[in-house]
Amino acid sequence: MAGMHTLSNGVEIEYETFGDPTDPALLMVMGLGAQLIAWDVEFAASLVDRGFFVIRFDNRDVGLSTKFAAADDFDLSTEIMKLMSGESVTVPYHLSDMAADAMGLLDHLGINRAHVVGASMGGMIAQQIAIDFPDRVLSLTSIMSTTGDPDVGQATPEVLPILMQPAPSDRDAFIAQAVESSRLISSPDHFDESVAVKRVGESYDRCFYPQGIINQILAIATSGSRSAGLRKLTINALVIHGEVDPLIPLSGGERTAEVIPSAELIVFEGMGHDLPPFFWPATIEAITSLAARTSAVA
Repeated sequence: MAGMHTLSNGVEIEYETFGDPTDPALLMVMGLGAQLIAWDVEFAASLVDRGFFVIRFDNRDVGLSTKFAAADDFDLSTEIMKLMSGESVTVPYHLSDMAADAMGLLDHLGINRAHVVGASMGGMIAQQIAIDFPDRVLSLTSIMSTTGDPDVGQATPEVLPILMQPAPSDRDAFIAQAVESSRLISSPDHFDESVAVKRVGESYDRCFYPQGIINQILAIATSGSRSAGLRKLTINALVIHGEVDPLIPLSGGERTAEVIPSAELIVFEGMGHDLPPFFWPATIEAITSLAARTSAVA
């Protein structure tokens, strides 16, 4: 459906919904620098077919939601070095603020409780939602994400530079770089270059704001570990991770499932840091089963 927006937690949040508002709500939270269109419409439609009212939205600093500017003297490398040396840095916001954005969106939609599904940084935000707003979360699904513990889920040396390279402002150059980056981190046997070119081009045309990615990286880097909070969760949870994910390796998913009481871990063989259509049926089935188990004990 057509995009809508609302003021949430002091920022404008762009969102779209699919399905019947009287069905159980499922909030989908996307990852670093990714707009709501990164959740495929077909994927959302399949969840609607399973009886969910699906919501996808732009996190702050991406897409059509509120943007945060950088200070004139800001340099990402300098800020990262400060963090690594234990110095404090000033950041626009943390993951807890992004979690509060999502809850404000649910408030706007009149939704008291929702199933929450997050991918990559979206999984981190989804975890934070469950920690900060436990009474608002029916179930938690964390996909290709991690807990914020420094000893797990760290990018391999081969792909770490992807996070640090500046984004070209020229459309063709941006698409070329983004597609090659996607190729490096995606599921090796399921990467489709034509799909990647189309997706990246649509994202560029909808909104080009590379500073947002930098702000979100800093939010991740300064938000700390969520393990202690995750250990206190009493909700049903599902952790999905790719066996060959080089950006957030499997150890991140394993730790997430380890610290959340009674969480189920599903590892997809051959899956990298993406969710190609090949893995949709199993993912949708797992999310639906999780929701069914939640309803059975409600």
